[in-house]
Amino acid sequence: MTKPHIAVVSLGGTITMTSASADGRGVRPSLSVDDLLAAVPALREVSELEATTLCTLPGASLGFDDVLGALSWATAAVDRGAAGVIVVQGTDTIEETAFLLDLYWSKDEPLIVTGAMRAPQMAGADGPANLLASVTVAGDPASRGKGVLVVLNDEIHAACRVRKMRASGTDAFASPSFGALGYVDEGVPVYGNTVTHRPLPMPDPFIAPRVALLETSFGDGGELLDLVSAAGFDGAVIAGFGVGHVSAAVGDAVSRATSRMPVVFASRTGGGSTYRHSYSFTGSESDLIARGAVPSGWLDSRKARILLSCLLAAGSDSATVHGEFALRGGMPGSNGERR
Repeated sequence: MTKPHIAVVSLGGTITMTSASADGRGVRPSLSVDDLLAAVPALREVSELEATTLCTLPGASLGFDDVLGALSWATAAVDRGAAGVIVVQGTDTIEETAFLLDLYWSKDEPLIVTGAMRAPQMAGADGPANLLASVTVAGDPASRGKGVLVVLNDEIHAACRVRKMRASGTDAFASPSFGALGYVDEGVPVYGNTVTHRPLPMPDPFIAPRVALLETSFGDGGELLDLVSAAGFDGAVIAGFGVGHVSAAVGDAVSRATSRMPVVFASRTGGGSTYRHSYSFTGSESDLIARGAVPSGWLDSRKARILLSCLLAAGSDSATVHGEFALRGGMPGSNGERR
């Protein structure tokens, strides 16, 4: 039986981190992708591999250029014949970087993002298992056409839904509201959920806009949003209370901000959707919409920031921004489709 050709690119992360200390403390990125693959001999039993290391950074230090560089490499790998691609990186930012990749991944071949919660020197290090599961998912025909997938802890998540829900532990990732797409059982991907993949055209060149992410809190007077607007940011996302509420003072700040830049509001709860017309008090979701703000729907605030950044990088007008959030956030007006 012919083994699938799988390409693997590493950006760094905990999975690549080692320590010179005997107790394994104080780890830093150090391992190349070749080091990672060599530690899992079973990978070559199930696939033909090609690999490269683009950078060796912690997830928190990755930027748009790093991730889009991995996207370019992944696209070229598929054009050379790869049946799927694995991006290895730090878990701190996977929920954002995977969604960024998903917005621009235009291939049917699966693009998998994975990493590790435990460094290689730790007892029970999860990196090898996550790599093997990712290669298995990438090489399975059932994974085609689903866009970018996040594979960790034998779970398969849609990039547009997954979140890091715990600071530590191998079960740190979950997909609130809709659940995982599937699981890897006995070395076989099994899917029980669906996702719709709709890639965006890539701007050329891609110049990352400045989009602020603010979380409202008790007693918020809107000063931070005013500062962001005055500083010349290109857009802002507000993580609001509940279904997308803010104080009356923040509502007034939204009015001032939307006169010069797009403002999106999401829920800070981590699950569920923003509303559109259930409440009407000052600072409610319907009040914010009336002031020109855009509801994110089922997209959490971090993914909303990535989407807004990509739309602004493409020079999208207000109607396009509203339309894309309605579609990708599963809001009314998008033919009832939800991602």
